[in-house]
Amino acid sequence: MDYFIQQFINGITLGGLYALIALGYTMVYGVIQLINFAHGEFFAAGGYVGVIVLSYLTGLGLLETHPVLCLTASFALTMAYCAFLAVGVEKVAYKPLRKQSRLAALLSALGMSIFLSNGLMLTQGVYDKAYPSELFQGMIQVGGITISYLQIMILCMTGVLLVCLNTLVFKTKIGMAMRATAQDKIMSSLVSISSNRIISLTFAIGAGLAAAAGIMVGLYYGSVRYDMGFLPGIKAFAAAVLGGIGNITGAMLGGLIIGMVEVFGAGYISGEYKDVFAFIILIAVLYFKPTGIMGENIDDTRV
Repeated sequence: MDYFIQQFINGITLGGLYALIALGYTMVYGVIQLINFAHGEFFAAGGYVGVIVLSYLTGLGLLETHPVLCLTASFALTMAYCAFLAVGVEKVAYKPLRKQSRLAALLSALGMSIFLSNGLMLTQGVYDKAYPSELFQGMIQVGGITISYLQIMILCMTGVLLVCLNTLVFKTKIGMAMRATAQDKIMSSLVSISSNRIISLTFAIGAGLAAAAGIMVGLYYGSVRYDMGFLPGIKAFAAAVLGGIGNITGAMLGGLIIGMVEVFGAGYISGEYKDVFAFIILIAVLYFKPTGIMGENIDDTRV
């Protein structure tokens, strides 16, 4: 029983990270019906910016004396950087193709993914970069169950970000404008909603969440790599499809399910095939319920 609970905690931790990344996919699709395959690179860029900021603060001696402040600053700077990067990518690679076919935008997304991944490789190198190990040392042990302080931080941070996003989208005027744009861009423009600004904001929010996940993954596994965005990005896309692409609550649920299945599959079946389980779920969902768990119909574009 202790082993099951331990795996459950690990699955929730990993699933929350997948949910943060999946939200970027589902928000962008909800507004402009585009699968942004460059989204995984924002996650990777976030991991790199986070390690750069934390390493710099470590060199100044601030990480040991003010760890919470340093971590907060790294999250804020990293999320802001990736948000601006996403807005730039949207302006350059996607905005000129909005009136073209979806295939053109999809090919542009794939090209931008390769461009950003190679940019990280050229600027940061092909070797792993290690995160400072001074943060969140220690753990809590109850019987045979072990929860590290780092897992607690990740769970709390993920929960706060998910709650903030839900509040923004469903409780504010900005969120109302986003949902209106997703439903009908022409009608929303008639009530003075700028679709261009809403689209840019959607890209920025999604990239910011992915950047936060990049830092937490770097802290969790101890290092980052230039191509680290590919596999988690694909799994997050599977989570978005599983929950119902275009549905925010569905993306959160899908991320948690993917994380749980991966951890329990590795724990009870084989760790060698842990990356396969997400794709098995994706194939099954596309075959039996293409709209996902919370999808309403095949043309649903609700954020």
